[in-house]
Order: sequence, then structure tokens, then C-alpha cells
Amino acid sequence: MKNKIIEIITHKLDITEVQVTNTINLFNEGATVPFISRYRKERTGSLDEVQIQQIKELKEKFSELEKRKVTILKTIDEQEKLTPELKSRIESCFDSVELEDIYLPFKPKRRTKATIAREKGLEPLAKILMKQLERDVEFRANSFINENVESIEEALSGARDIIAEWINENERARNIVRRGFNIGAEIISKIIKGKEEEAEKYRDYFDWNEPLKKCPSHRLLAMRRGENEGFLRVSINPDEDRVLENIDRFFVKGNNQSSEQVGLAVKDSLKRLIQPSIETEFANLSKEKADEEAIKVFAENLKQLLLAPPLGQKRTLAIDPGYRSGCKVVCLDEQGNLLHNVNIYPHKPQEERKMAAKKVSSMVEMYQIEAIAIGNGTASRETEYFIKRLHFDREVRVYVVSEDGASVYSASSVARQEFPQYDVTVRGAVSIGRRLMDPLAELVKIDPKSIGVGQYQHDVDQKNLKNSLDSVVELSVNSVGVNLNTASKHLLTYISGLGPQLAENITSFRKENGAFQSRETLKKVARMGQKAFEQAAGFLRIPDAINPLDNSGVHPESYKIVKQIAKDLKCELNDLVRNETLVSKIDFQKYVTNEIGLPTLNDIKNELLKPGRDPRKPIKIFEFAHGIFKIEDLQVGMELPGIVNNITKFGAFVDVGIKESGLIHVSEMADRFISDPNEIVKLHEHVKVRIKELDIPRKRIQLSLKGIEQK
Repeated sequence: MKNKIIEIITHKLDITEVQVTNTINLFNEGATVPFISRYRKERTGSLDEVQIQQIKELKEKFSELEKRKVTILKTIDEQEKLTPELKSRIESCFDSVELEDIYLPFKPKRRTKATIAREKGLEPLAKILMKQLERDVEFRANSFINENVESIEEALSGARDIIAEWINENERARNIVRRGFNIGAEIISKIIKGKEEEAEKYRDYFDWNEPLKKCPSHRLLAMRRGENEGFLRVSINPDEDRVLENIDRFFVKGNNQSSEQVGLAVKDSLKRLIQPSIETEFANLSKEKADEEAIKVFAENLKQLLLAPPLGQKRTLAIDPGYRSGCKVVCLDEQGNLLHNVNIYPHKPQEERKMAAKKVSSMVEMYQIEAIAIGNGTASRETEYFIKRLHFDREVRVYVVSEDGASVYSASSVARQEFPQYDVTVRGAVSIGRRLMDPLAELVKIDPKSIGVGQYQHDVDQKNLKNSLDSVVELSVNSVGVNLNTASKHLLTYISGLGPQLAENITSFRKENGAFQSRETLKKVARMGQKAFEQAAGFLRIPDAINPLDNSGVHPESYKIVKQIAKDLKCELNDLVRNETLVSKIDFQKYVTNEIGLPTLNDIKNELLKPGRDPRKPIKIFEFAHGIFKIEDLQVGMELPGIVNNITKFGAFVDVGIKESGLIHVSEMADRFISDPNEIVKLHEHVKVRIKELDIPRKRIQLSLKGIEQK
């Protein structure tokens, strides 16, 4: 059975059986996705993290299927109906839908119409009718009248109920109906009478139908949300006449009174039993598919956000802007530690501009501020305008920073632990400053669902969403690597092989013993076993370590090879790092072993040239158009700079410097067909857009990229 599972995964992912087998073995040995993709390329044939993650998910799916088989076999065996043939069929089944169809006749049932008919002794009559040889059904039914069956019609009705259940449990019948749904199912949405006013936001779906196959994920999720909120009635229906005709053709074999009874049973079975069951199946499948697409969009957006360009270790002044309550200002040192906080009131109603200007200029000078981060929420543009008109004693760059999730962080237990003596406004401003310095390190503290980079996050399967987003965070953190001596507990938690307890132990060890001098010292951390060390060490960096490889992506297990290379070149290890001339002399083919091949050696080469290289791009300054503060300032035809702040399946939302974001529909992204907005734009990318349509009363802005040259 194991070989069959490997064969299925191989075929599905279009890779070799050796790659699948070795990857599964690595998972069984306790390896993580980041570790396997980075340090076990020889065993996986250089599969990337996406393929490795897919193998993991399929492996888990088949594990669940195997558990389900055990339950089914046990249930049927307890009924003493488990034949060798049935057992073999169940064990060799790897399709969950087919497995449930096989199990259906044996599945314990609640008391049904067919159960009641059997209790009345009508199963023999049902068998007679099913053979379709009896011409006088009333005569035959009459012999079944007794104290429990009062009439011929009751006898025939009961027999039909039994036949209907047989048909429902027949795999061929269910597959006929499935085929009907596959070919021509329509999804239909109707408003529930009397809910019109409450359901205004779902007006597009008050009377809607379209082929299920063509229904995009965002539309299906919107309809299902309306249904869950009690406003819409959503159904999925096939071409019922054609489906009935196809089932009739299979079950109705004659042209006599028995055949007529079977025909009535077929119609009843389809309407009452099979169709509702298959509709539920297709509703679940279509929802799963829509969830998958929505989660994929969310995951891609989150990845782009986490890997956004960092400012780096700069002294930063951060502002959480506001009107009536003022702007909360904090000053942070290079490590993001809070130095000072104060409120300023440069906007209405107070308009204490001179005082605010004096305070900001004084803080910039006193704390040697190098950059200013301004949250992009309420009063952001006005605050940016105010700050940019000030003159400082040094060059200070100004950045507008997304504050999505900052309020969630500021009220969290994580923030309370970090800043127990400060209120939520200070914590929120600190988060804004830190996410400019290092978005990845700060955003890992916030539930990804609160960061605002997806759609319908509350409507999709929450377990699948969490698993996907956790995986994105883990892969992002490990692709960048972290400074072992400055990384927070929350950041360390996502490092391959660690988790919350070891992350806590590392930070405690740091407090008690000072900074780590080498990766080897990690082994002294409580509960840091050999496996955890193996999985984590390569992703942890130690700047200024005695061994320069401790600040690189070279895994400790490969140090001996690098030392041998240095010895062969008659140089010191320190001489080899960042020395292009020396590295170019290395014949890496000489160092290939049974365990380490050219893929790993090429990675070592790259690390020697640029140890611990950050894969993130450098940060850029961005400026919104001058004089644009509200939707009324916009005009159709205007071309404006903007920042992509969300990407969905149907387009991208762009911040042009006002409260409302504009939408670039996927059809307005290029002069060719685009199936995925990520082909054209990335999250937080700076773009130039044209205003195509304006609907000021509804606060809607339609944008276009067509014909606009991007820098």
C-alpha cells in the first residue's frame, strides 16, 4: 500500500519515486520543510520548498485515509459482512469519495423510511419488484397486507422506499448523478424573502445563477457568506431531467407494472436521497476549491509582506497618526528598543503645529534619528505633509508604513510582555517603527489573519488557513535566517526544529550567559538535542563569531569540507570568505562524497562569496501625489503613484494616498489576458495608475495600468 501511495504522489506532482520516497523518509526522521529544501538537495533531487510541502500535505492526507479505512473495516467486520473481496477492495482504494460509496451500504443508519418498511416485512416484495418480472403488482402486494400493512398502496410504497435506498447505495447510480453534476451543475443564489433591506451588500446575488465550473472562488465565498448570515439560499443543481433519464436507463429494465414501480422509486431516490447527498458533496468540493484558491492568494500576499525590504538597524522615530487624540511618537534605537515616547497635536482640532514641530526636531537631534516611519491610517497624509516640511540637523528619510495589525499587536499578550508599563498607543507606534526596520521580525508577532492581506479569511477553513500561513511564516523566516543574539522569542519559534519551548530556552540562556560566541554553544541550551540542533543551526547567524561560517548559511555538518578547502588552498578560513579570487580557484568536483554532492557544494560556494546574504530587496522611498488627500480630490484620467496594498484573485487594491483604496481589475492590468494578478504586481510594489472610473457616493475607485510606463 505504501508503494501505491508513493506512486500516486509521484504521478500527481510529476516527480520521481526516489524523490518522493526520500522526502517522506526525511519527514519520518523528523526533518522540516526548510531544512530538507536547503540541506538535503542530494536526497530530494533539489526539490524546492513548494514541492516538499506538497509531498508533506499528500502524505498527511493519505495517512488520514488509512485511518478511515481501519474504522470502516472494523465496522463492517463487526456486522460479520466483511468478505475477502470487500476487504481487498477497501484496502486498495485511495479515493475518499469512492471509499465512502463502498462503505455506504454498511454504514450504520438512523431509522429511515426503508428501515420502517423492512420492519413491516416488505423487503421480499421489494426484491420481487426489483426483478421487474411481476405483471400484476397489486395482486402480489395484496399478499403482504397484515396487522402492520393496511393497504396495497402502503405495501407498494414501503417496497419503493426500500428500492430507493438500494438505488441510493448503488455506486453506479451515484456516479451517474456525479457525472450529471460534473457536466452541467449550476450554482443558484436567491434572496430569502423579507431580507432584502438587511442583505443590501449581497444585492448582486439576490437572483444569480451560473455554471458551477465557471464560478470564481471570490464569488462562491461571497454567496456562501450570505447564506451563512441567513440572507441567501444557495443551491447546486444538475440538469435533473437528463440525470433521471440516465438512471432510469440503468435501473428500469422492462415495460410492465413492476418496472413502473421501480421508475417511481428511482425518481424518489434521486430527489430525496442521491441528489441532496451529491449536492452536499459538490458544495463541499467547490468550497474546498474556493478555500484553496483564497488561501493561496492570502499565502502569496503574506509571503511578499514578510519578505518586504527592511530598512535595517537604523535609529527610527515612529508616528501613529491621529486627529483628536493626537499623534503618538516614539523613538527607537538600532535594535528597536524604546528610548522615548510623547504625544504631538499638529492637526485639528488642537493644531499645535509649532509645539509639535519643536518636539519632533528636538527628538531627531537628541536621539540621532536616521529615519521616520509614519503609519498609513487616519491622518497619515496630513502627518507626512507636516513632517516633510520640517528641517532637521541631518538627512532623515521619511517612510509611510502599513499599520495593518498594529492595533492587534498592541493589545496582545506579546505586546504586554514587551511593554507592561506602556499603553496600547505606545505599543502600536513601536510596532510601526519596528516593521520599517525589519518587517519579518515584527510581523511574526501578529496573527497573519489580522495583517489584512487577503479576502474572506474568516470564511475559509480555519485549520487549513492556519497551516498554510504558519508554513509561509516558517519558510520566510528560514529563507532569511535570524541573528541568534538579537532575535526575539517569537522569531526564533519559527526557526526549523525549534518551536516555542526551545525559543524560550535560547532567550533565557542568552540572558544568563551573554551573547552566543558560536553555533556549537547552542548545544548547551536546555533540551537542545542533536536533531533540533541539526534542523536549526544553519538558519541561525552569529555576526562577529570566531568562525566566520557561523554567520553564514553553511551548515555545521559541512564545516569540515570548507576547512579542507582552505587547507588545500593553503589559506585561513577567514581569508576564504568573501574572496572571489580564492573561491574561483576551488575545484568543487574534488570534494564530492557519497553524502555531499554538487548542489550542496554550490550552495557553499555562494555562501563563501556572500555569507548570510539577505534575499530581501533594498528599501525604496515613496511619495504620494501632492494635493491628494480625499476621494473628492480625484478626477477620471488622473495618473497617480500608488502602493499595492492587497492582491486578490480578481485584481489588486492600490493605496493612492486617501482613505479608500482603488481597484485595478485583472482585465485592466495589461493588454493581454492575465489569469493571476501576481503576474503583473506584487504586494507593496510602487506603481503608477490611471483613474478609470469614480463612484464618489459609493466610495469606489476603478484604476488601470494599461498604457502607463512603470519606472
